Amino acid sequence: MLEDVMIAPSILSADIANLAADLDAISTADYVHVDVMDGHFVPNLTFGPNVVKAVKANTSVPADVHLMISNPDEMAAEYAKAGADIVSFHIEAATHAHRIVSAIHEAGAKAGIVINPATPVSSLEAIIDDLDLVLVMSVNPGFGGQKFIPNSLRKVSQVRALAREHGVSPIIEVDGGCSAANAAELIEAGATMLVAGSAVYGKVDRAAAIAEIREAGRAGIAKRA
Repeated sequence: MLEDVMIAPSILSADIANLAADLDAISTADYVHVDVMDGHFVPNLTFGPNVVKAVKANTSVPADVHLMISNPDEMAAEYAKAGADIVSFHIEAATHAHRIVSAIHEAGAKAGIVINPATPVSSLEAIIDDLDLVLVMSVNPGFGGQKFIPNSLRKVSQVRALAREHGVSPIIEVDGGCSAANAAELIEAGATMLVAGSAVYGKVDRAAAIAEIREAGRAGIAKRA
């Protein structure tokens, strides 16, 4: 049974000019979510390995790095070497997914795969045994503050079912539009970690916002089948 709800605030919504202070403000979180965008796989452009190093230098909260890049085959291990605790990449961008997972593990990090809203869960069938994390995108990647796509709940349930079928228990993470309003149903569906950007950084008291989402999510634990 899930022991507690994990929360990963996204620094995409933080004030990068005051990164150290904004990291300190989320010290009660389980992970810091770092959204890496290359301006090619997605239209936005954000952080490189040096930002991961800066995150690691300014907080003890583990770094959950989400690569929205067109060349994860070449770059995924570099983010692990920069200090990421988890590195996840999009299966839609990967040429050799198993090789990337192996490279991340060899560099000392946990490995995850991300699926976009239009990507079926069946795409994970051949690789889920090797994953530490599966990230279900509940918005289309590239920008913060988007509205949650309701069908994502069904996909979370499908990931959980696939993991059970294979006898594995990766972290099931959801990214996009997560808040206290939908935390319970996401956790009930099978999620174990929720990414929250504006739902945390849009509030004055970030610790209180984290606690609110976590507490809301706990209501979903008891309802799991």
